[in-house]
Amino acid sequence: MNKKWECYEANEKRVEYIARKYSISKLLAMILVNRNIVEEEKVNVFLNPTRRDFYNPFLMPDMEKAVDRIINAIENNEKIMIFGDYDVDGITSTTVLKKFLLDRNVSVSEYIPNRLYEGYGLNKQAIKKIVDEKYNLIITVDCGISGIEEVEYANSLGIETIVTDHHEPGEILPKALAVVDAKRKDNQYPFNSLAGVGVVFKLIQAISQKLNLEEKEYLKYLDLVCLGTISDIVPLIDENRVITKLGLKLVEVTKNIGLKTLLNISGYKTIDSNTISFGIAPRINACGRMGHAKEALNLFFVENEEEANQIAQRLNEYNKERQEIEQRIFNEAVEEIEKKNENKNKEVIILGKENWHHGVIGIVSSKITEMYFKPSILICFEKEMRKRFRKKHTSDSIYMKH
Repeated sequence: MNKKWECYEANEKRVEYIARKYSISKLLAMILVNRNIVEEEKVNVFLNPTRRDFYNPFLMPDMEKAVDRIINAIENNEKIMIFGDYDVDGITSTTVLKKFLLDRNVSVSEYIPNRLYEGYGLNKQAIKKIVDEKYNLIITVDCGISGIEEVEYANSLGIETIVTDHHEPGEILPKALAVVDAKRKDNQYPFNSLAGVGVVFKLIQAISQKLNLEEKEYLKYLDLVCLGTISDIVPLIDENRVITKLGLKLVEVTKNIGLKTLLNISGYKTIDSNTISFGIAPRINACGRMGHAKEALNLFFVENEEEANQIAQRLNEYNKERQEIEQRIFNEAVEEIEKKNENKNKEVIILGKENWHHGVIGIVSSKITEMYFKPSILICFEKEMRKRFRKKHTSDSIYMKH
C-alpha cells in the first residue's frame, strides 16, 4: 500500500506578492499562503517573533486562581510538590517550574512516577506519600487533567491541587483548586496547542507579572521550554513558533550545564529542531522508558561538568539499550506477522509475547502501524499484569489484571 499525498493548490499571485514583499523564497511564501498566514502582523510574527508576541497568560482558564494560590504558598513558606511526567515534556516542565520556585526561595520538590511500576499520571499511592511528607500543595505539570479520582482522593486527605496540563479534558474536570488547560471547553486563550512545558511557561510568566518581576526571570528558561516543545511534537505554529525561535537562540548559549553537556555528547554540530528531535529527545525519553526518569531530571540540575558528563553518558547507554530492545521486539513482531498471513488481512494487528519491554512496545507499535497501514495492539505478558499499547495515531497503556 502506498501513501496518498494531497497537495494544496497555491494562489500563485499571492505567493509571488508575499515572496517579493518580505524578500523570502517562493517555497517559504507558499507555506505561508497555504497556512493562511498572509496578514502583515501574522507574517512578521512567523518570520521574526519577539518576546512581545507572547499572549496574556491570564487569558488561560483558572490562571488567576493558580497564581494567587502559588503566591500565597510562597509568602507563607508552604511546601510545594510538583507532580510531573517521565517524557521530555514532563521532565522539562518539572525542571522549569522547580527552578523558578527555588529562585523564589520556596520549599519545593518533585515526584516523577516510574513508568514501569506506576504508569502515567497521578496515582493514589504517590498522593498518600506526598501528604505523609507534609506537603501543602500539589502542582501537576504535563498531566492531571484525567486524574478525577486522584484529585478527589487528594481533596479527601486535605491537600490542595493545581492542575496544569495540555491534554484533552474529558466531560468532567478534576475538582482541583485550579485547572489550567487551554483545551478546556470554556477556554478563551488564543492558542490551545502548547506543550505541557508551554503551559508551565505561561504559569511562571503570570506569576512574574503578578510579582512585578523582570521579564528575564521567566524568559531565561526558554531553552528548556523550547526543548520540551519540540520534543513533544506539538505544531510549531503561533506561540509555539515564538517559543521555538527564541528558545533555539538561547539553547546555543545555554547556561544549563546538563543541557550543554548533552548537546556536546549528541554529536550534532548545529543547533536546530533536528538536533533537539533526534539528538536530545531520544536520550531523555530513553530514561523514562527504561525506568530512570530521575536521571534526566538530575542532569538539568547539576552544577559541575564532571557530574553532568557522567549522567549524560548514562543517558547515552539507556538510549542504546532502548534501541536494541526496540529492534529485537520489532523483528519478532514482523516475523510473527509475516508467519501468520491472516494478520495482514485483519483490520487490526494484535500481537502479544512475554518479555516484551512495556516501556518500548509503544514505539514498536507505531512502527508496525506505519509499516502495515493498520492500527496495531502490542501486548506484553507479565506475571501479574498485562500492558497493552494501542497504536492509531498515538499509543496508550492500559493495565489489565489477570
